Amino acid sequence: MTAQLINGTALSQKIRSEVAARAAALTAKGVQPGLAVILVGEDPASSVYVRNKVKACAEAGLHSVLERYDADLTEAALLERIQALNSNPSIHGILVQMPLPRHINPQRVIETISTAKDVDGYSVQSAGDLMSGLPGFLPCTPYGCMKLIESTCVDLRGKHAVVIGRSNTVGKPMALLLLQANATVTVCHSATVDLKSHTRQADVIVAAVGRRDVLTADMVKPGAVVIDVGMNRNDEGKLCGDVDFEGVKQVAGWITPVPGGVGPMTIAMLLVNTLASAERTLP
Repeated sequence: MTAQLINGTALSQKIRSEVAARAAALTAKGVQPGLAVILVGEDPASSVYVRNKVKACAEAGLHSVLERYDADLTEAALLERIQALNSNPSIHGILVQMPLPRHINPQRVIETISTAKDVDGYSVQSAGDLMSGLPGFLPCTPYGCMKLIESTCVDLRGKHAVVIGRSNTVGKPMALLLLQANATVTVCHSATVDLKSHTRQADVIVAAVGRRDVLTADMVKPGAVVIDVGMNRNDEGKLCGDVDFEGVKQVAGWITPVPGGVGPMTIAMLLVNTLASAERTLP
């Protein structure tokens, strides 16, 4: 058995095209969706991520503002700038690229962003809305993972889903979204005893721990859907995920590649959230 590839690049392009059409219609009504992206410091990976987000905005017809600051920017100055963007009616989404320099408290920064513009879905309010099943901004990566699973046409109702990882940005919201889709969910983490015993029972596995080869072929139930959120480097320096792709694809029914899986979808869902924020401003 060889798994079918879940092409995140192709799916993200489809979603971006839909966003572009909706953005054009909104702009025709006098509201062009706008995203502000703030980068503090010169982290190389962050610079690439930010560049890709700004490029995606331009391609989809969204207005974007990129603000770069030196790593010695004070927390007070950053919070003041966010407050100014909160009051700017042409900005519908605010994204502060993580990680931030150590002297800046990331949660304080996130909580300063207006809930109406929290298109990353990271605030306590957004997390509470998700937990309560209320409408709000979904965190972009778990949101993208759900769209990838949806593209397989696998009905999650009654399925057993295992999430490997319990971060606030991916693992926990991923589990909540799977619960909302009526899956039975197990969350595994660094203190889990016998990870394999859990994953071997799973119809769907989402690996999101940031450690390569955390999921190998002997840990996967034949035919399972495997979503790889990880972003690592192998011994040759090539990008790889948390899943042993070559081994697992021989067992799984569906699998996402790295790159070309979850990554493009994260950016696509950021555009979706920004567009939704802009649409809410219409009378």
